[in-house]
Amino acid sequence: MTTVKKGDFVELEYTGMLKEAKVVFDTTRVEVAKKTGIHNPKSDYGPITICVGQQHVLPGLDEEIEGKEIGKEHTIDLSPEKAFGKKDARLIQMIPANKFAKDGVRPMPGLQVNVDGAIGMIKRAGGGRVLVDFNHPLAGQDVTYTFTITRLVSDDAVKLRALLQLQFKVKDWEITIADGVAKIASKALKLPQELAEPLTKHVHELIPSIKQVALG
Repeated sequence: MTTVKKGDFVELEYTGMLKEAKVVFDTTRVEVAKKTGIHNPKSDYGPITICVGQQHVLPGLDEEIEGKEIGKEHTIDLSPEKAFGKKDARLIQMIPANKFAKDGVRPMPGLQVNVDGAIGMIKRAGGGRVLVDFNHPLAGQDVTYTFTITRLVSDDAVKLRALLQLQFKVKDWEITIADGVAKIASKALKLPQELAEPLTKHVHELIPSIKQVALG
């Protein structure tokens, strides 16, 4: 029996749902997304590659992956503290309606808004004031995750590609690794050279065989 330990890179399939309502809110499986009505044609479905212990997924899910058997389906329940956090009353704020008018936004309940860089949901609007909830939409909810660790990832280029995709949200990376040096480049994103040193440090901590990252 092969189990996962902290620091391993693994390929992961998962589905998350609200524990009580049994409503799916996230999945890597396209067939589940279509069946449950959350399919987004712009989303990329399929297994994701993560480094266990780096919180590339929810903290509670990340903790539960450690020690689990590869190739077996697992189901876990997560409390709000381990998932999307408790509801924080301080994050429910009353904001003057004219702040939205300046941006050409007509406040209405259910509308997602950006207020000074913070994303929130309008709960109520009227009397020149707007009540906005800046909590995560799933804050306060118990959730259930079903997941399968499909395989351990051993290829350093695959590991590095996963880290780059997770950090920079870009998929098309050209990667070559030779003599401990990883050369990376992307047509979609030009990384400044001053990132080379901190990126090298981060990558080396997780992939020790890579001693240097060179930006193309």
